Amino acid sequence: MPLLARMLTAPLTVTVRRGAVAQLGSLLSDSRVATSGHVAVAVGPGQGDQVSSLIASSIVGASMFRVDGGTVDAAVSLGADLRKGAYEAVVGIGGGKTIDTTKYAASLAGIPMVAVATNLSHDGICSPVSSLEYDGGKGSFGVPMPLAIVVDLDFVRAAPVRLVRAGIGDVISNLSAIEDWLLAASCEPVDGLAVSMARTAAYAVLDRQDSVDSDSFLTTLAESLILSGMAMVVAGSSRPCSGADHEILHAVDQLFPGTSNHGELAGLGAAFGFFLREDDESRAKLAAVVRCLRRHSLPVVPGEVGLSLDQFAEAVCFAPETRPGRYTILEHLALTPQQVRERVGEYVRSVDH
Repeated sequence: MPLLARMLTAPLTVTVRRGAVAQLGSLLSDSRVATSGHVAVAVGPGQGDQVSSLIASSIVGASMFRVDGGTVDAAVSLGADLRKGAYEAVVGIGGGKTIDTTKYAASLAGIPMVAVATNLSHDGICSPVSSLEYDGGKGSFGVPMPLAIVVDLDFVRAAPVRLVRAGIGDVISNLSAIEDWLLAASCEPVDGLAVSMARTAAYAVLDRQDSVDSDSFLTTLAESLILSGMAMVVAGSSRPCSGADHEILHAVDQLFPGTSNHGELAGLGAAFGFFLREDDESRAKLAAVVRCLRRHSLPVVPGEVGLSLDQFAEAVCFAPETRPGRYTILEHLALTPQQVRERVGEYVRSVDH
């Protein structure tokens, strides 16, 4: 019998609104994620304590765990604690590091995970990937997608505005990643549905004229980041949302740790990726990406994240090493270090005005 359709994995529930955290207990019960209330709550730094106090009143008897740092060791330690407790689910509360650590710990313990995001810095909210640090650097680890997702706009508004804006850079970098995937179509399959989802997520944000000051914009940004994560689930990899842009950001993380955050570097990498493509359509997309980044006070040139042109060129040269086997515009052009330095200079002169 021919396969006429495919089953798509999706969260049981997605909630994006003000005051959502206070209703988390009923949400878990109503969606059948956890009916007995025997759940673990992994809390990160920042707003985690405030969120956990709200949860304590709605989920009686929840076990609280502190997550310090997004490392493999922290995830393994949390996973061991989760296995001992025989919990129905674990709720990860915080930013990207906390959610990624909790996702990986939940996969080790074999229990479902609920993501409660307190900022919108990148698309890890819903992705099937945990980005964690270990002795050799930073790596991406495949994990199940969260079973439920909660974004409380009250807590997002209380987060540092720079982190909220960073999610814009991450979601619009989908456009560059998609072009890289299509470039690789001759040597690997491209999933059209995943492309459509990732592209839709990016365009929902790209030309909006409002900002993170608006609840409407924050809702769209949250939904776009979640849709990006689902695109990766459909694709079975990070391909629809990670191309040369993410190769560059991972290279910066490794060579110059602490330079900037994930979303800011993704947006910068996407703009440079479009610059490397010299066709008219790519030039138009470059202009749109730069306008979006500028509109939201996100970095467009290396100096705005504290990198010299030589340092950024070094990261671009090293970038393909961060994702062996992934084919992007960087691998396609195979520029020499001198050519990379020249293109970086041309890029800065082109957009820095």
